[in-house]
Amino acid sequence: MLSAVGIFLMILTACNNQKEQILSNQKSIGNMELKYAEQFSVEYYENDISLVNIKDGRQYIIVPEDEEIPEGFPDSATVIKQPVENIYISASSSVDLFNGINSLDSIYAVSTAKKDWSLPYIQNAMDSGKILYAGKYSSPDYEMLLSGKCGLAVESTMIYHSPEIMELLESQGIPVIVERSSYEPHPLGRMEWIKLYGLILGKEKEAEEFFNEKSAVVENIESFGNTGKTAVFFYITSNGSVNVRKTGDYISKMIELAGGNYILNAESLNVEENALSTINMQFEAFYSLAKDTDYLIYNSTVDGQLDTLDQLIEKNSLLADFKAVQNGDVWCTDKNMFQQTTATAEVISDFNKIFSESTEDTEFIYHLS
Repeated sequence: MLSAVGIFLMILTACNNQKEQILSNQKSIGNMELKYAEQFSVEYYENDISLVNIKDGRQYIIVPEDEEIPEGFPDSATVIKQPVENIYISASSSVDLFNGINSLDSIYAVSTAKKDWSLPYIQNAMDSGKILYAGKYSSPDYEMLLSGKCGLAVESTMIYHSPEIMELLESQGIPVIVERSSYEPHPLGRMEWIKLYGLILGKEKEAEEFFNEKSAVVENIESFGNTGKTAVFFYITSNGSVNVRKTGDYISKMIELAGGNYILNAESLNVEENALSTINMQFEAFYSLAKDTDYLIYNSTVDGQLDTLDQLIEKNSLLADFKAVQNGDVWCTDKNMFQQTTATAEVISDFNKIFSESTEDTEFIYHLS
């Protein structure tokens, strides 16, 4: 019986053999330049054909409208023939990347209901019928997708919990990309997936210009160095425990890129490494670790936005003892922060403004008083 390692090595060898088969039939002329993204790569071939490799082992051949599908690529590679239209998106974080390259009109349907969107432009598009709700990722409306001539499905890794859905979509001729931006170790790596969507939609130049403009903002902030200020990102759950972002999560990394020091680490949290970005802890433990933190940043996405410090303290009276509460250095997230993927640079800039005590207005976080 093969071990898990043995199976992995077999899959890796098969992927390498498939790649070699492609290279023997096509002439590679370069690679997409990626500064931060590690979960995908792109190789360019003659006649504007591209090979996309996703870190999960899936491969895609992007073929222009007037080109024949090249011979010699592995049977397991999915062919995406341009132009790509009527896209179904189940990975909600991807929608804003499409909007970033002015391609909202390429989206036919989503798996997130209108009430769960905080971005006005998506709500308006759904109100007008330009974007439809196709049901949850685990039970999409197949008739809707087929009647709408869906040309591509962009799924989150949640689809691996319902692999039969992916198989059924592909059996109906709908290519499926499993989006892995949430696995990117760098916050800008998440946003760099805009280059992949730009490639697919024939807007690679626009995507590159957009990304370069945003990444330059972050790189400029980094050049100013660390402010020495500490911060923690959290919310109080319904049972009174505290949900915190772990060190290494993209939010904690954004805080560090902004010149702050995220106060919690794996040692202090006493947790094993895993794919989860958050952890629940008892309030007493949170009190011990974060009482003297310079800034508290409250995640209002789950239980609603706060308006005052008193509302925060109502969640646990011991919060009144915290240094940040006593100094009035408590901030709350805006509801758009997580869905507006293209705003990574602006969120980092907001964090930098509070750490550097700038008087400039913030866009995605607001001050509690």
